[in-house]
Amino acid sequence: MTRSQGHWEHFAHGADVGVRGVGATMAEAFAQAALALTNAVCDSQSVKPVQLSEITCRAPSPELLLVDWLNAIVYAMATEHCVFSEFDVRIEAGELQALVRGEPIDRERHQPAVEVKGATHTVLRVAQGADGRWVAQCVIDV
Repeated sequence: MTRSQGHWEHFAHGADVGVRGVGATMAEAFAQAALALTNAVCDSQSVKPVQLSEITCRAPSPELLLVDWLNAIVYAMATEHCVFSEFDVRIEAGELQALVRGEPIDRERHQPAVEVKGATHTVLRVAQGADGRWVAQCVIDV
């Protein structure tokens, strides 16, 4: 079994935060972008994957699907009072289906740094590079 070459990162964008996911597939890049979102809030390694939620999104383009996906996570974080650390993403024909795992937020243990208001269309990009890896990125409003 080979280990994933996917990763996430943040990039500066004024007062907001850019999130970027990189992966061997578009789905993996979306999962990594979700991890970047979580890590803007708290250290995802402090989040135990004990509670399961399902998220489904549909959009006419990969870029709009990324924004919908990240906003669905923001919504789930706000309504379920949870943070997430594992994202099992499947994308087919403009539809994303995901199982996300996390736990109720514990302010003392998770020490949330910011509250994410939502994903934006700023610096929005979903593309496969010359090396075959996918990049999914945008700016989140914090």
